[in-house]
Amino acid sequence: MAAAPVLPTSSAPTPQPAPLSEAARVVDTFIAPSKTFTDLKRSAAWWAPFLLLVIVSTAFVYTVGLKIGFRRVTENQLQMSPRQSAQLDSMSADDREHAMQQRTTGTKFVSYLIPVVILIFWVIITAVLFATFKFAAGADVSFKVSFAIVVYSALPQVLKSLLATASVLAGMNADSFSFQNPLATNLGYFMNPANGAFLYSLASAVDIFMIWTLVLTAIGFTCVSKVKAGASYAIVFGWWALITIGASAAGAALS
Repeated sequence: MAAAPVLPTSSAPTPQPAPLSEAARVVDTFIAPSKTFTDLKRSAAWWAPFLLLVIVSTAFVYTVGLKIGFRRVTENQLQMSPRQSAQLDSMSADDREHAMQQRTTGTKFVSYLIPVVILIFWVIITAVLFATFKFAAGADVSFKVSFAIVVYSALPQVLKSLLATASVLAGMNADSFSFQNPLATNLGYFMNPANGAFLYSLASAVDIFMIWTLVLTAIGFTCVSKVKAGASYAIVFGWWALITIGASAAGAALS
């Protein structure tokens, strides 16, 4: 009996997903994040979300200056810090006015530089996450890809700034505005920081858009490495908890 002929095995490569444009990556971050993060292994370019951040942040700060005023913003910040407010109240009228003018100028200057500050913060966060995933979890991921994950995962914060801009344009109460917490997306928004700076900072950190960002970060590292989703979430949320508690304690001590 003749043996059945052996069919040749196909050597055709597995079709790869089509590369995404920068615009598609931004959109997919919100509706299909795994597509965006998987595509980062092909190209770790991160300029598109950062450019969006610069544009939206600048528009937000300009709108606040136009509708609320940096003097009002500075006064609101002082009300959140009883120690600094008491120092100003102890000055003479002329000295207090001079100090307020300096603080107002500083608030305006720093507000427009926020994208630069955020970029530096992203580098630090990326270094922490990259080292943890690379050496503690054994992830096969580069620093460049890790940085792109962090930048794309921050896109919900850009959306938050857009909503905050719309809120300012709609005529929100200027007396309660602060750049640190412009929207009622966390419990800290409804608290008075003067009554407990530590609890206020913790409550403000548990923000809807921040949780969204953390979830995207965990998804990103899961997509580009062999680390399981549970481990990715534990690393991302674990570092966030440690940094949040530390920053809240430091802020309370200085307030």
